Amino acid sequence: MKRIGVFTSGGDAPGMNACIRAVVRGAVYHGIEVYGIRRGYNGMINGDVYKMDSHSVSNIVQRGGTILKSARSKEFLTPEGRKKAYENLQELGIEGLIAIGGNGTFTGAMLFGNEYGIPTVGAPGTIDNDLYGTDYTIGFDTAVNTALDAIDRIRDTASSHDRIFFIEVMGRDSGYIAVQCGISGGAELVMVPEVLTPISEVVETLKQGWSRSKSSSIIIVAEGDEEGSAAEVAEKIKKQVSEDADIRVTTLGHTQRGGSPSAYDRILASRLGLGALEGLMAGQKNVMAGIINNELVYTPFEDTIRLPKPINEDLLRMVKILSV
Repeated sequence: MKRIGVFTSGGDAPGMNACIRAVVRGAVYHGIEVYGIRRGYNGMINGDVYKMDSHSVSNIVQRGGTILKSARSKEFLTPEGRKKAYENLQELGIEGLIAIGGNGTFTGAMLFGNEYGIPTVGAPGTIDNDLYGTDYTIGFDTAVNTALDAIDRIRDTASSHDRIFFIEVMGRDSGYIAVQCGISGGAELVMVPEVLTPISEVVETLKQGWSRSKSSSIIIVAEGDEEGSAAEVAEKIKKQVSEDADIRVTTLGHTQRGGSPSAYDRILASRLGLGALEGLMAGQKNVMAGIINNELVYTPFEDTIRLPKPINEDLLRMVKILSV
């Protein structure tokens, strides 16, 4: 393989730049030409592609976001869009792809590979940590630490004013961020999409706390919880607790996606970027590079997309025990 392309797609995640850097510098080391594709599949369709070298990725390992930019492409979902993308890659002589992203990115890559035979290896870049085939995804550690910093600050004001705070973190389909923040932030309860937590249980948790003279509480709500957003949960709670209860809501939102990646995310991204490149060189295709038990593994896109990644029940149990 003499020439490859690299792109980022879907939601940005801290550490994507470190991953791009590893792919580019690894390619240079191995004597492979590498092209950056801007704005994901849109750039592939529109020919927004440029040649990269070692200098192209200087001074980016510490930067959040992605220098290649990202987008979600409706046109790539059509056969016509994928044909245009293929023709552009053929014209440039690109023989393989490194896709940095999440579920949607790999779904597109699998479909594209099946139709046109261009081998693709993925690197898991998503703060949600919801991809089967890796213990952690690029950006997750940074997102947790960003959220935790805010939660620590909110706890100060919750304690000062005897307030109940409902804090919403990202996680449309996954409660990984919520659970990690709940344990490390000392939350009284965590609400996640994977486990049904009825409003009655939240009320009971708060009442038990009051019976132990707790004057403030933190409830972490993943954005995809069955009971709704943090604001919706808070409204339901207000109807069932004392009118004197001072209830506030904070939605952390996209602050969790930005910022300089943690040391862990920089190292993870570098391992996965180089692992994806060397997997492509070794003949891997339609697979995602991941780290399981500190070992590099390759998981078929089909499994990464289809198989669930359940939260460790011991972590949920820890939240309950440690809130006593």
